[in-house]
Amino acid sequence: MSQPPPTVLSFAASDSTGGAGIQADILTLASMGCHPLTVITAVTVQDTAGVDDVLALDPEWVVDQARAVLEDMPVHVFKIGLLGSVEIITAIAEVISDYPNIPLVLDPVLASGRGDELASEEMVAAMRELLLPQATIITPNSLEARRLAQDDEDDDDMPHLNQCAGRLLHMGCEYVLITGTHENTSQVVNHLYGTDGIVRTDSWDRLAGSYHGSGCTLASAIAAALANGLPIAEGVYEAQEYTWQSLKAGFRPGMGQHLPDRLFWAREDHDGGNGSKEK
Repeated sequence: MSQPPPTVLSFAASDSTGGAGIQADILTLASMGCHPLTVITAVTVQDTAGVDDVLALDPEWVVDQARAVLEDMPVHVFKIGLLGSVEIITAIAEVISDYPNIPLVLDPVLASGRGDELASEEMVAAMRELLLPQATIITPNSLEARRLAQDDEDDDDMPHLNQCAGRLLHMGCEYVLITGTHENTSQVVNHLYGTDGIVRTDSWDRLAGSYHGSGCTLASAIAAALANGLPIAEGVYEAQEYTWQSLKAGFRPGMGQHLPDRLFWAREDHDGGNGSKEK
């Protein structure tokens, strides 16, 4: 019998388009050599343009899904995406607290690409209090980072991303990767922060169009890299490379955003171009 691949347990919502959510996690994890384990947190009504509705599952169902898997097989990494409710956040936080040695990749999904609200202020507060202190790395885009790090003293001022990272690290996570897709820059610049400051900065050619599920892809790719034994800085770079290549090879099957091609490496016409410029 062959050696089993590393396993990653993803907590995420179902996305019928296959562009984001648990479907994106499954494709990414499998593409990067891992066996995906899944816990569904919510069912969504959405297309490639945006999210119309979210039905959060009963928290007990979420817990039962996770416990059944965790009691049956080893898990190398946890990955968390869209959560659906404060009660689900609380339930998942309790489950993962029983496994403090398993790395946790947290993708704080707060809104859709179209801007549809996916997390209330109460949910954001619960993430800060219950999940960030348990996270190995969180992967917010710049908008999510500012919202997570916002405090009452900021008033209408937008905190600098370095300041946001410091606040998020102070909340208890080990690393913060802030992505620059939403920043007004010629290239997409991503910064990985640790307790001693910036660990690495990577710049990527900005691709035309918009993409559904890029954040899910990046977070799952980081989880896969960690499950495969890479150290955090190297794993974050490899995950960015994988994500950029999947976006470059993306396709537009509907009337909305493009979808990443997470199996780009299996296509005969893939040219393997690299858009990274490490700083």
